[in-house]
Amino acid sequence: MSIALASRKSRALLLLWLGETALLMLAVLSAAWVRFVGDPGSFFSFFASAPARAVVFAATITVSMVAFGLYQVHVRHSRTEFFVRLVFSFAFGGVALLVLYYLVPRTYIGRGVLAMALVIGFLGVAMLRLIVDRVFKTDVFRRRVLVFGAGENADLINSRLRRRADRQSFVVVGFLPVPDQPVHVSEKLLLNTDFSLSEIAEWLQVFEIVVAPDERRGALPMEEMLKCAQRGITVTDLSTFFEREAGMIKLNVVDPSWLAFSGGFDHSLPRRLSKRFFDLTAACALLLVAWPFMLVVAVCIALESRGPILYRQTRIGENGRSFELIKFRSMRVDAEADGVARWASQDDDRTTRVGRIIRLSRLDELPQLFNILRGDMSFVGPRPERPQFVDMLSQEVRYYNVRHCVKPGLTGWAQLRYPYGASVRDAEEKLTFDLFYVKNHGLVFDLMILLQTVEVVLFHRGSR
Repeated sequence: MSIALASRKSRALLLLWLGETALLMLAVLSAAWVRFVGDPGSFFSFFASAPARAVVFAATITVSMVAFGLYQVHVRHSRTEFFVRLVFSFAFGGVALLVLYYLVPRTYIGRGVLAMALVIGFLGVAMLRLIVDRVFKTDVFRRRVLVFGAGENADLINSRLRRRADRQSFVVVGFLPVPDQPVHVSEKLLLNTDFSLSEIAEWLQVFEIVVAPDERRGALPMEEMLKCAQRGITVTDLSTFFEREAGMIKLNVVDPSWLAFSGGFDHSLPRRLSKRFFDLTAACALLLVAWPFMLVVAVCIALESRGPILYRQTRIGENGRSFELIKFRSMRVDAEADGVARWASQDDDRTTRVGRIIRLSRLDELPQLFNILRGDMSFVGPRPERPQFVDMLSQEVRYYNVRHCVKPGLTGWAQLRYPYGASVRDAEEKLTFDLFYVKNHGLVFDLMILLQTVEVVLFHRGSR
């Protein structure tokens, strides 16, 4: 049932995308009508090729919206953040269209039509999103969720999904304490009643029950849960609930049996072939665009300080195998003269002047494209760590080695959702997102991560 819920959210996003695509195409036709009002001949001449041009316009803008996270199931935005992202989406989409028109003049729609189409499209998409948000924000359209449990595990819903934006798809009707287990949830959220679980669920018109006791043995009313399931009420494990709603796997509530039986971890031949094709295509395309910048960076490093331009470092890759990662050198040659591995810190004094710039802009990562072409890395995946850190984190962080079941990546889900990590605590938080990726990776997911990396690079999120 949780898979059905996830697919339902994906279908809702698909419908939203189709609606906005149609709206953007209509914006082009509306702009042409306004531009050529009083000149029917020019309008009909434009209209002959308008559908294809409108499709190009809509596709470019929606791809830009994907890059700024406006079609992501697991990312929630406040209204202010949404408008900022929408402005940037249309701005970068407009620039991309100008470049496209220069390369393919046949797709050109004219400066006046383009400017008006961008304005009309922006207003139309903003209005549609506000209407959808207003309509579906009401409790009528949100799933009514009852949480079975009121201890530490159950309270994670309040601490990790506390924002209004986190609960756009569901509303918690209450927490039902488990007998003889400690209560950590606020008293005003508790359901203190002698009725059975099935009776409470029916009385409150519950759509889903999230099972979240601190201790499961002897605590689960299986007969009552079966009654609920027979009535069409979804019964969901807390781990599955977090995976679906937050795009993470909570380490402290997950057990090995859930990881083994909950599906995912696709390593089929079609998936391996599609991922390799995606890696080679993306790496070659980026190399074609980035090689002039790489040349400039190499010259700047050589002029600033003596030493190698490229920095090679041993990292741990797929299945625990080590490989040499290549980066542009951004620190002094003697940065680790004592031989002790260290995470980079904020305003690290070992970083050179050129190094600060290329680390902020992520230009220091570009040589890793050769690691991708060689097959050591993938374009999307968990970031590779050094052997010293892997040994330490494997002992201190539960399930840390699970992230090594796929190739490490140049970018990844954790890089989009969490800033730069420089401690065991940070590594643990990033692992919640890395595990989500290795369990749910796919071609479409990789493409969305790649597009959203544009936003990370542009706004220097998570760089040091």
